Amino acid sequence: MTLIRDSHTRSKRLDSVRFTRLHGRLLWGSGLGWAMDAMDVGLISFVLVALPESWQVSPTDKSWIASAGFAGMAIGASLGGLIADRLGRRQVFALTLLIYGVATGASALAWGVGALIGLRFVVGLGLGAELPVASTLVSEFSPPRIRGRMIVWLEAFWAVGWTAAALVGYFVASPSGAFGQTGWRWALAIGAIPALYAVFVRRALPESVRFLESKGRFDEAERTVAAFEAAAAVSLDQPTRADTAPLDPTRPVHPTASATALGDQLNGADGADGAGDEFAPVQARVSALFGRGLAKRTVAIWAVWFCVNFAYYGAFTWLPSLLVADGVTVTTSLRYTLIITLAQLPGYACAAWLIERLGRRLTLTVFLIGSAAAAAVFSAADVPATIIAAGMALSFFNLGAWGALYAVTPEIYPTSLRGTGAGWAAGFGRLASIVTTLATLPLHNAIGTTWVFVLFAGFFAVAALAAWALPEMRGKVLTEN
Repeated sequence: MTLIRDSHTRSKRLDSVRFTRLHGRLLWGSGLGWAMDAMDVGLISFVLVALPESWQVSPTDKSWIASAGFAGMAIGASLGGLIADRLGRRQVFALTLLIYGVATGASALAWGVGALIGLRFVVGLGLGAELPVASTLVSEFSPPRIRGRMIVWLEAFWAVGWTAAALVGYFVASPSGAFGQTGWRWALAIGAIPALYAVFVRRALPESVRFLESKGRFDEAERTVAAFEAAAAVSLDQPTRADTAPLDPTRPVHPTASATALGDQLNGADGADGAGDEFAPVQARVSALFGRGLAKRTVAIWAVWFCVNFAYYGAFTWLPSLLVADGVTVTTSLRYTLIITLAQLPGYACAAWLIERLGRRLTLTVFLIGSAAAAAVFSAADVPATIIAAGMALSFFNLGAWGALYAVTPEIYPTSLRGTGAGWAAGFGRLASIVTTLATLPLHNAIGTTWVFVLFAGFFAVAALAAWALPEMRGKVLTEN
């Protein structure tokens, strides 16, 4: 038999293909970009604690240096998603790597606080745009039965990058390291690597089939699907492993009916796509995120993103500096942070295992509750053992929550809005990053470390409540419209 080759079956054929080396290449290719993003974001927390040794910057200066990057990320995330829905996921992904790689390298040559603030803003534009675009690209290629796990593993590369940042921070940026007072410059110079990696992304990664179809580029979409089928050793003359009954090519097939039938085969008895067929086709615009059937999930996902950004970046951007302010030496502070960072990868691994068993919503909620509890314990930690243990628990649960959050965000929107929805959720969350990087040090001076982390625990708890309002998308095919 011959599979019907039209825009309604291509994405369904792609969904039915088992995991192949091409999926692996996409995951690793996107993940390495993700790790470089994390390394850049993480580096600034180590650079901030090293800067006073060379420039004598004030706490206010440090707050503006950190917040400038997040301001750029807020704008970049919002624009990146919109542009990705028009120009393509791969194109924007490569462009963002180039932008923030070049700007990070230029930051190593900054001649003053003002210059560093301006360059960090440009870095943020690239960083903010890359994350939602990369997660959207991987999500649209992932088989429904393992899509959540693939996105969590993509997000797990964040732990790799942050660990690399901690190593660079400890061995390179530290004023007591081999590079002395100029160590922070060498650390930022290492962050220029993504500019070179952008060339690989542009040439080696595929463009989203769903995006190509939405733009009428059917030949390209067909070639991409055929490549994935060939990699899975699927013959076009045989039904794919997801098919339980042959399709009759002589019988007229209504597009909606064929999509629903295949969705039933992929998802079991429940069958229906959680994002639903209730959505009429929409243009990629922000107002559509609050349209019929989408408003509740948009409000919920924005609330989660805002609260998680506030607590995570408030804690981890300033962790080395807060430890120093509480009497720990710079070198010891960087060592503690490195140890705490190592707990991130096990957190992702656990989330990746749970997300296809408990589902997206429950996994996200559990890890957010765990984050709230860990932040509360950290608030009372007063000796090295408890500081490190509570910090590692916070790393474990918080980064597991990030993995689940990146998995669920693109899934809850249709193809025409997926990049926009993911980008604006991330962009709204970055507003919290700006606020928390400006407010954490003044709050610390006013109320102390204990109450700052109690505040972070409260934000995690609110995020857990908002997460429960999200739809469950485990094992369900992505909706097109």
